[in-house]
Amino acid sequence: MGKQSSKAIPIPGTSRDVPTACRDCGAYKLCMSLWLKTGDSSLLERVVKRKQVFKRGEVLYAMGQSAQHMYVIRGGSVKTSVSTEDGQVQVIGFHIAGELLGLNAIENRQQNYEARAMGLTSVCEVSIDRFEELAREDPAIQHEIIKLMSLELRHSHELLLLLGKHNAEERIAAFLLNLSKQFAHRHCSATEFVLSMSRSDIGNYLGIAEETVCRIFARFQEEGMMTCDCRRIKLNDLNRLRQIANHRVEHKTETSPPPLGSEPFLS
Repeated sequence: MGKQSSKAIPIPGTSRDVPTACRDCGAYKLCMSLWLKTGDSSLLERVVKRKQVFKRGEVLYAMGQSAQHMYVIRGGSVKTSVSTEDGQVQVIGFHIAGELLGLNAIENRQQNYEARAMGLTSVCEVSIDRFEELAREDPAIQHEIIKLMSLELRHSHELLLLLGKHNAEERIAAFLLNLSKQFAHRHCSATEFVLSMSRSDIGNYLGIAEETVCRIFARFQEEGMMTCDCRRIKLNDLNRLRQIANHRVEHKTETSPPPLGSEPFLS
């Protein structure tokens, strides 16, 4: 009788079994909780569906749409925005690979904002129904969801502070530093990256005019803090940007936008 070959069974949750894109993902610990629950990927595959691909400008989901899934960005970037009854649009966020979208739709099962791809973007769909069912049974999943919601809330508070207490130059410095931090967290370069969003969208998000964004970018470039080549950005002086973002330098005469609430924030 021939010798039967023994086949090593991979232990779920070890780094060698997990794709690199998943390890850098904001929902990684949630997925690992599902994987470890069964000892194989069968449960994970029923909850997380891979993957959908969207071209630049395509909508992942529309504001008011019935919500059946959350979305994890595997590659690319997404802009989120809300629209008023008179058709004005407010950009509320820019999201890169590894981020989870749609958490705030769990309560009323309705998408509260639009999500639109800013370039070729791939996502994993996460079933809200299946996830809620499993979360009720597993405290570890509940804990990870609470952490993600807490992070989202903290980012919202930081944005309100930025809009209410900082001038245009400080807002842009803080915006660039936040992008740098996001890319570094995903194991990408913290100083060289591509801005997938337009100058107009940046201005809308930060509550300043597109022309002001362009003017401040040009000034930062003249002063050696950054290098711009169309949408490709290189941050040359992070310390100087931090000083500006934290009110620690004298600013040149740039008209400061009024605090949030003193005039319409929509562009």
